[in-house]
Amino acid sequence: MRVIAAPNAFKGCLSAGQAAEAIRRGVLKACPQSDVLCVPVADGGDGLLEVAVEALHGEICEVVVKGPRMVDHPSSFGWIATTRVAVIEMANASGLTLVQEGERDPAETSTLGTGQLIRAALDKGAEKIIVGLGGSATCDGGIGMAAALGYRFLDRNGAEIHPIGKSLQSIAAIDTTRVDSRLSRVVFQGVCDVTNPLTGKDGASYVYSPQKGATVEQVEQLDAGLANLAEVILRDMDMEVRHLQGGGAAGGLGAGLYCFVGALLEKGIDVVIDLVDLKTKIQGANLIITGEGQIDHQTRFDKAPAGVAKVAQHNKIPCIAVCGSVGDGIEELYDIGICSVFSICPGPISLAEAMADGFTLLEDRVEQVMRTYGAAHLYSES
Repeated sequence: MRVIAAPNAFKGCLSAGQAAEAIRRGVLKACPQSDVLCVPVADGGDGLLEVAVEALHGEICEVVVKGPRMVDHPSSFGWIATTRVAVIEMANASGLTLVQEGERDPAETSTLGTGQLIRAALDKGAEKIIVGLGGSATCDGGIGMAAALGYRFLDRNGAEIHPIGKSLQSIAAIDTTRVDSRLSRVVFQGVCDVTNPLTGKDGASYVYSPQKGATVEQVEQLDAGLANLAEVILRDMDMEVRHLQGGGAAGGLGAGLYCFVGALLEKGIDVVIDLVDLKTKIQGANLIITGEGQIDHQTRFDKAPAGVAKVAQHNKIPCIAVCGSVGDGIEELYDIGICSVFSICPGPISLAEAMADGFTLLEDRVEQVMRTYGAAHLYSES
């Protein structure tokens, strides 16, 4: 039997690579003669860097950048020398996990560190830069990132503003005279797993800022600031970003990448499926096992397991999902290629317990899945 282990990361518990290894071990416990191929995936958020570097045989480059609260922070990006491609996870420089809970405030944070990673990639000689959007602590519309690359955001008196979320409403003009000239010679790809626009009730601030520590008043102020930024961009750069699909990703960094560096915004899982060559690697497989921390009705909206399942369905290969917790509406996943969904939890246990023992729990659950699958396969043949 040939089995493909293609999970996303179990956020805060297992990387995609670790989850794939746990799946591999579980399969071999039940079916020792199986050929198991690990193909970890990501959808643009946490884990993109690891997955891309492993799939493309790249290296990790260490860089010190400014974190979300403008304090020096060790970060990194991926470098694939053969193709001169750099892979950046914005969460490594501007992510929510880099800010202590009591200090989380999207009005005070910046994507400046993400821009510094881009600049480091340019210094390396990158010809293509892939930026994963997700897990941000920010809602600055990408002005911090742009400031690191030479853009200047000015108030009505011509003074340069501090590139953080609460400064958005003060922007009156954008000065592009000092922008890094290398940007025009590089292809940028922004990858994300959301389609939210920049502003409005479905936009970056209203949907995501409360998760980053914003008060109700701050949510409204940040949305107004993003709307102001969009108006100035339209006037000074002749680009419409307010309703851009995916523009609201990572606190508006999606829109910032689009207008300030000319990035194409694409579905993260589609980009990763191409990067890891999943469509080729699954040929001849009998079964695909995917998964991530939680599976529910939202999974179908371009999350990693949904992307894997759609490829499996197209190739008429059964796909089973294993996850930490099973949410509502999983029946909506059956028509996109996920045959069944299993939780790794053996019974009522706390989240802390499940995360502490995630590797073993995943391995054990996959073993039981494979024993069931193998028995059904055996008896159907007889």
